[in-house]
Formats: sequence, structure tokens, C-alpha cells
Amino acid sequence: MRLPPELDLKTSLPALLDLVLPRVCVVCGRALMPCEKHICLLCAEDLPRTRFAGLSHNPMAEKFNAGMSPDVYEPYAYAAALFHYSAGSGYDNITKALKYGGNLAEGRFFASMLASELVASELFSDVGAVVPVPLHWMRRWKRGYNQAGVIARVLAREMGVRCEPGLLKRRRRTASQTSLDAAGRQENVRGAFVADSKGVNSLLASGVQHLLLVDDVFTTGATLLECYRAVRTLAGPGLRISVATLGYAG
Repeated sequence: MRLPPELDLKTSLPALLDLVLPRVCVVCGRALMPCEKHICLLCAEDLPRTRFAGLSHNPMAEKFNAGMSPDVYEPYAYAAALFHYSAGSGYDNITKALKYGGNLAEGRFFASMLASELVASELFSDVGAVVPVPLHWMRRWKRGYNQAGVIARVLAREMGVRCEPGLLKRRRRTASQTSLDAAGRQENVRGAFVADSKGVNSLLASGVQHLLLVDDVFTTGATLLECYRAVRTLAGPGLRISVATLGYAG
């Protein structure tokens, strides 16, 4: 006997699970309806999107490019972020839930939203590889995952390109950037990253001309700039290096 629509397992099981383990909006904490995932419709409607993916020149890109050497030719780096990050806004929980709360499913959900914007942008149409900002092995072991790697894998999959988590390594453990000012952040990560020469040469040999560096939040850009410098020491100016994050806190 066929169950009536209101008792169909496909619709009733999620509702029953919500009674046992209520799902809540990552932003406001309100209980989610069965049709909602990770964020309620109201908070999703008010998500402070940056729309940077479609703009070659935007505040994030300008800040990142300003950190590059003015003495040599450098392909202009594009930059994109899903939303404007503001501490205490509620929307900052999007990255906190991934980074500190271990909510990988939530991180993948918002990474997919960012991927949709990148796929729709001509600026990122020639990206050939995605590289996450690496964690030091001790922090990776303690946390169990790299939040930038979670985002990068989703972007690479939905953009149809390769993800290269081993291209960069963090050779020393750095202090958290959270409480540091701009100068302190820059000094904290100076020389902290090294690129794998074989990996870079392999990318170049395969014809990759546009590399996308990925992190969870862009504040001053210090960490991403150090990663860029590590890659640039091994790759000539023919390789464009751009950046993408979930949050932009500029």
C-alpha cells in the first residue's frame, strides 16, 4: 500500500529527525524548516553578498594587488568573496562554524554558493587549479581538517579543475592572526609558506595559466600574499594568481 504524501519517507523522515536533533540557522539560531539548509530563508535573503566575482576591480582585489611588488610585471590578481564579514553580525558564524565548530557540511554548502558565482564569472573562467592555504601539521592534526581545504575542494569540483592541497606547505607554526593588527599579521606569516617545486612545474607543464588561492576569510590579505609569494618564486609572470574566500572583512 502506498503511503499518502504527508507520510512519505522522503518528506517525513527529515521532519522527524528535526524533532530529535533540531537544525538551526547558522546566523540567527532559529529552528530551520525542512526546506532550509544551514541558513533560514530570512537570513539568506539578507546575506551581505560582495558580488566581487563579477568585478575585476573591487576593494578586495585592490588590497591584494597593492601588496605585490611594483618593480616587476605582475598579472592583475582577481579576488572574490561570498559575503562581507563583520564580527558579531551573526554572519561571521558562517566561517566560525566551519573553522572552529567542525561543521564541514555547512562549510561545503556556502563554498558551493561561492563556486556558483565563480563559475558564472568570465574573470575566473580560465582558472586551471585551486590551492588552499595550508595549516601547520600540528594544527591540522588537532583540528582534524583544513577549513581552507574544505572550501577549495568544493570550488575545484564545481569549477571542473584540479585541487592541489599539497602545492603549498606551512613550514612553521604561526600564532593566530585574529588579535594582530595589519603590521603584526604581515610579520607573523612572513616566510611561513613554501611551494613544492615539482608541483608548480607540473602545473605549468600541464598548461595551467591561472591559479586560485583559497582561504576562509580575507582581512588584510597577509596570509594569502605570503602564499602568493611562495608560488611566485617558482613561477614566472605568465601565471596569474588570484584569490577567493568565503568572507571579506576589509
